[in-house]
Amino acid sequence: MDTITYLENGEAFTVSFAELLKYHGTGFPGGVAHGLKVMQRAFPLLDEGRPIERREVRIDTAFPGPGGRDAIEFVTRALSEGRYHVDRALGGEGIEESPKGKYYFRFTYRGTVVEVTIRPGHVRPDFIALARKEGRTAEEEVELAALKREMGDRLVPLTPETVYDAKVSRA
Repeated sequence: MDTITYLENGEAFTVSFAELLKYHGTGFPGGVAHGLKVMQRAFPLLDEGRPIERREVRIDTAFPGPGGRDAIEFVTRALSEGRYHVDRALGGEGIEESPKGKYYFRFTYRGTVVEVTIRPGHVRPDFIALARKEGRTAEEEVELAALKREMGDRLVPLTPETVYDAKVSRA
């Protein structure tokens, strides 16, 4: 449950959570796990279970987190190529909130659109509250870092269907 496969000019590549985390760094491991899970959830639905060509997917999201962004960028190069857009207004009402946005992702690929939203219960309320708190103490920063690691450790082993819902439509 910790890898994602994609194509680059027809050649398959598989990367792991550990590789995505090395690219991102240590700041937001929970966000990296979210990035991995949303790609694992969306990619099979974009092209009937086949790996997708990384440079043909567009991502629109209400999730501004750097961990998720870096994981998706590593795989798709969408940010550096102008195919990754953050709009915190996306997704509408009723979608679980992240510290600064919502857990909503829309992937568009060759005429297929997959909207991915988190299922309730995967983001701890104490994480959201602490991440949003202004003027955190040094102890609270340590606690927040531990909560980010805990989220990554908890999400990575889960199936993407357990963590995220998906809706498929045509562009």
